[in-house]
Amino acid sequence: MMKEALRSILPERIAFKILAKALERAVQQGSLVVVDPWGQRHVFGSEDTPRASVRLDDPRTPARVLADPMLGVGEAYMDGTLVLEEGSLRDLLVIGVSIADDLAKASPAARELAGPFQKRQRRNPIARARANVAHHYDLSEDLYLLFLDPDLQYSCAYFQDGDESLEVAQAKKKRHIAAKLRLETGGRVLDIGSGWGGLALELASRHGVEVDGLTLSDEQLRVASARVSASGLEPHVRFHLRDYRHETGTYDRIVSVGMFEHVGQPHYREFFNIVHRLLAPDGLAVIHAIGRTGPPAENDPWIEKYIFPGGYCPSLSEVFTAVEHSGLRVTDVELLPLHYAETLRCWSERFRANRARAAEIYDERFCRMWEFYLAACEAAFRVGSMTVFQIQLTRDIKASPATRDYMIDEERRLLVSENSPIDERLPCDDLS
Repeated sequence: MMKEALRSILPERIAFKILAKALERAVQQGSLVVVDPWGQRHVFGSEDTPRASVRLDDPRTPARVLADPMLGVGEAYMDGTLVLEEGSLRDLLVIGVSIADDLAKASPAARELAGPFQKRQRRNPIARARANVAHHYDLSEDLYLLFLDPDLQYSCAYFQDGDESLEVAQAKKKRHIAAKLRLETGGRVLDIGSGWGGLALELASRHGVEVDGLTLSDEQLRVASARVSASGLEPHVRFHLRDYRHETGTYDRIVSVGMFEHVGQPHYREFFNIVHRLLAPDGLAVIHAIGRTGPPAENDPWIEKYIFPGGYCPSLSEVFTAVEHSGLRVTDVELLPLHYAETLRCWSERFRANRARAAEIYDERFCRMWEFYLAACEAAFRVGSMTVFQIQLTRDIKASPATRDYMIDEERRLLVSENSPIDERLPCDDLS
């Protein structure tokens, strides 16, 4: 009996020993303390910040982490078998993201030991596009109201000065995109992936354009349509439950914010071909999306499994290769990685402040999942290769001025013309 117990626990101890060796090599900045499932304390790294201390309560966790670091850590945190004892989840994940690649290069022995926990490859076939959207965006509106700004902007804000409130930074994001679109009164705008409708309403109300918004989320369509009715902007703003591939007509401007991540790499050429087909000869398009500055890479399996099934964040090379075959011309590119890190920090702080309400809507495990999602993404934009890109496209290169002066001038003009009640002094974590 004793021998059988020793045999069953020995591989688990070996897995932790291999993991500890990998952590010794990988943790070069910051301090990570790990209390193993048998109560022994291990210290990795230096006395630098960030600092985090965790306790592993499940002997199977080391093998899961070796199989895939972020998936193993994320699931253990959700299950409550990885317990944060000191430091913040943000501190832990800044360390984790910075060493994830090194841990993934663990020895062949570690991969063999971790074999039963290896991730499965996931695909995002076109028939599942709407189901994948529903997985994330058809969650309760009450959940999103807990951590987003009142306009429900669920994409990277624009911290132009660095100390704006979340509300102000999101307003500046919309102003920034509007400036790049060079809108003209009466023009037709297509919003691909229109979310809860905030950007479309902004463009129509402040710039006098006609907007058609496309979404695959029933919940977002319901909220956006109600907002149009309440705003009195009918029939200038219309929302449709429609895939962009089914859209017809010609538009002076096309904008897409936070949707391209759901297109799927095999469909990039098709996406930009459709943008070309829908865009007027002298029109402009602005695509705002999450990508990566490094080479193409697999999806993070934890994010794909629990948050965005079927999603994919492209390398810039994948995007530009697809654009090259579409007949579109790239006239401007801007990268905003730290802006999204700050956005996620604000969202995390607001979610924590409203955590009890989130647990009432869902449950404790969901709250741990959502905390991990926001903190992991923030770390990926701070110390990883993730970025946000805004690409301006046109069919005719003369449709965009030769310098960026027009963007700055337009943003200043919009700032002067707006009579917004937003208090620019409100910090992002002040929820009063």
